[in-house]
Amino acid sequence: MPNASAERIQLEVRCEPRLARLVRMTAANVAALSSMSVDRIEDLRMAAEEAFIYACTVEPDEAIRIAFDVDAEHVSMDFDLGEVDLASVDGAPEAAYADLILTAVCDSYAKDENPTRLHLELKADV
Repeated sequence: MPNASAERIQLEVRCEPRLARLVRMTAANVAALSSMSVDRIEDLRMAAEEAFIYACTVEPDEAIRIAFDVDAEHVSMDFDLGEVDLASVDGAPEAAYADLILTAVCDSYAKDENPTRLHLELKADV
């Protein structure tokens, strides 16, 4: 849940891997609104791309909504995955790789149900 001082930015994009750069660059621009260092912005870009690629494996050719909440101290991202049973895709190599990267890079990473989404949070380091 976003805090009262956070600004919300939403992006809707079709789940096609060739659009990952769009998601990655949007995440970097959102991160620039916080007090993140260049290295931390790169972490956020990587997390956004990995989460998007994961979404492409579970919702191919569907449109996905990504909500960014940003303030001076953090950026959170919610990837709305629609009506997907996450247990059915967790064994896939793409899911395991995404879990590994997202757990390592994010301060908080969760797969939520009802609604089904990926929730990522990265704190500013400056």
